[in-house]
Amino acid sequence: MTLLKCATHVVADLPAAVDRYRDWMGYRLVEQGAVPPDLAAAWQAPASAGRGYALMQPASGEAVFLRFVEGDPVPGYAPIRSYGWAAIELCVSDVEAVNLRMLESPFEVIGPPRELDGFATVKPMQVRGADQETVYLTEILAPGPETGLPQPRSLVDRPFIMVLACPDLRKSAQWVKDVLGLPVIDPVAIRYSMITLSFGLEEDAKTELVTAKGAGQVFLELDQYPEGATERPRHPGALPPGVAITTMLHPDLARLEGHWAAMPVVREGPLYDGRRSGVLVTPEGALLEVIEGGEL
Repeated sequence: MTLLKCATHVVADLPAAVDRYRDWMGYRLVEQGAVPPDLAAAWQAPASAGRGYALMQPASGEAVFLRFVEGDPVPGYAPIRSYGWAAIELCVSDVEAVNLRMLESPFEVIGPPRELDGFATVKPMQVRGADQETVYLTEILAPGPETGLPQPRSLVDRPFIMVLACPDLRKSAQWVKDVLGLPVIDPVAIRYSMITLSFGLEEDAKTELVTAKGAGQVFLELDQYPEGATERPRHPGALPPGVAITTMLHPDLARLEGHWAAMPVVREGPLYDGRRSGVLVTPEGALLEVIEGGEL
């Protein structure tokens, strides 16, 4: 079981985003509407109230979602350049087949399939969509409890890891351990093509990262961003551009007392399922929505 429940990305054209992920990723629309004012307030984004949203589910039927929320483009925003949620990572059953599909799609392939330095268990590629969304599409070469990685059940399956860009990796990792109570691996340094390209680093430059596991599966990755990274620009009172929110399950909301940016309340719909949900803010200022449930 994964604790990851949803990745939320801000888009300028909601119907186009729904079409893009339906036609090329195999996702289906399960809910749509306007963001309620109380939910926008919980997200620290009152200006996002009333904006359209769409919730989409992978072809596998896994109850781990992508959510798109309408927002206005932000001048000066560029992906993989600022702190906060940096990318969505979806697991796939055959990355070479996915690559062929993406080459015919409106997504831009920004990283073709390749082995990942230091991680023989996965083979990723990366694409970018019309709303500047960065999506990692990763074949799981060694699924199971030993690796903490899932077995995809459709060509493009669910989000399985969310990537957080950090100004201070060790501080953020300690926050994950102390606040969320999750085990975090020691930092490892790898050649990380997306960060190297985005920041114009030397080809052999390495990036430190850590991963965190819950309920037996890895679902968070924290990356140390290099000099030149900035705070994310945003419109006042609105959700930040790019990946705005990660939503996870946590079985012990009492543990999070004293850390809430928005106290838990019961919410309905396919994502919340009538359970309590509140909002935390990471050391980078990123929004982490927490739904009661699961097990650590």
